[in-house]
Amino acid sequence: MALVNEHFLQLPSDYLFADIAAKVNAYRVVHPKADIISLGIGDVTQPLCPAAVEAMHRAADEMGTAEGFHGYGPEQGYEFLRRAIQQGDFLSRGIHLDLDEIFVNDGAKSDTAGIQELLRWDNIIGVTDPVYPVYIDSNVMAGRAGTYRGGRWSDIVYLPCTAEGGFVPQPDGRVDVVYLCYPNNPTGAVITRQQLRQWVNFALRNDVLILYDAAYEAYIQNADIPHSIYEIRGARRCAIEFHSFSKTAGFTGLRCGYTIVPKDLTISTRDGRRTSLQPLWHRRQCTKFNGTSYVTQRAAEAIYSPEGRQQVRQTIAYYMDNARRMLAALRGLGFECYGGADAPYIWMRVPGGKSSWQFFEELLYGAGVVCTPGVGFGPSGEGYVRLTAFGTRENTDEALLRIARWSSSQ
Repeated sequence: MALVNEHFLQLPSDYLFADIAAKVNAYRVVHPKADIISLGIGDVTQPLCPAAVEAMHRAADEMGTAEGFHGYGPEQGYEFLRRAIQQGDFLSRGIHLDLDEIFVNDGAKSDTAGIQELLRWDNIIGVTDPVYPVYIDSNVMAGRAGTYRGGRWSDIVYLPCTAEGGFVPQPDGRVDVVYLCYPNNPTGAVITRQQLRQWVNFALRNDVLILYDAAYEAYIQNADIPHSIYEIRGARRCAIEFHSFSKTAGFTGLRCGYTIVPKDLTISTRDGRRTSLQPLWHRRQCTKFNGTSYVTQRAAEAIYSPEGRQQVRQTIAYYMDNARRMLAALRGLGFECYGGADAPYIWMRVPGGKSSWQFFEELLYGAGVVCTPGVGFGPSGEGYVRLTAFGTRENTDEALLRIARWSSSQ
């Protein structure tokens, strides 16, 4: 008799973005002609940069010839892309990585979930609160989360991120593995070099594994903010880092990113022996992953060219200008807002003691604008909403006008 993995049955039936879609669809039923503007889901709106498009055209033409055809590629990624990553994202910052420490993937979400296959089921997991939902949900599926009560999982250690602390948590000695995401989704906060050094030192002292999600590092504007955890001495011995081209270069529809697993990183077996995670992750990828397509990897390589870098910077500047306009407008209306300076997200406190979902519905029905309720990111997200700067300039400005009119009528 086939038996289901019952950990999946423990997942709450509601999923944040599915709930948002359902509420928006219900609104459309009542208001079929309504023009809704979404500042909720963090999908990009600007087209791929010309350098990536041209590279894909060349790669597709190449694939159409006998001599240029590519079948299965290396599971770890083609050397041309890994070398571009090595030189463009790390050597340029004084970070030395071997090529075989770089693993090309189909997006950071896959690997932030999949990496836990290397970890025993009874590791104690720590997450920032609020948190990107995949970190928790994937551990629920693996049986590490315990039971769900009152919006919390009993075996997950929640590390509260508050406005008073700059939305950066303090290390907690109860954890074996901790997820850190900076620049942060959803709060838009960043972590300073000193704060990140504190985390690395804590991990080294306590034999803690840091899973560091740097998907938004390209949006950092402040030269003093680290782009990689490996800028901190000792991080190679305690951290795995995840990167994505989704928001950096608009690859949400192409799917490509990469993960760094240093050879220096070891963790313990149950009987106290140390084992390196890099060969284990390589073995896992060879078994479960056939690699990102050749055409997509050529597109990713192109964003490291001089033309590609300039074009990507222009697109990032477009979104960050949206963020600046949003911050100025919303603060001018009296809203308490965070983020938006080094990340494309605005974290806004809900006024008047309302709940996140109550404010979501009032904004939808009152202004025709969609936000993301903060409570969907964890208990500490209650009383906040997330707004994204990934919209078009026209929709962003129109949404701000609508919010201003709606706010003045309250």
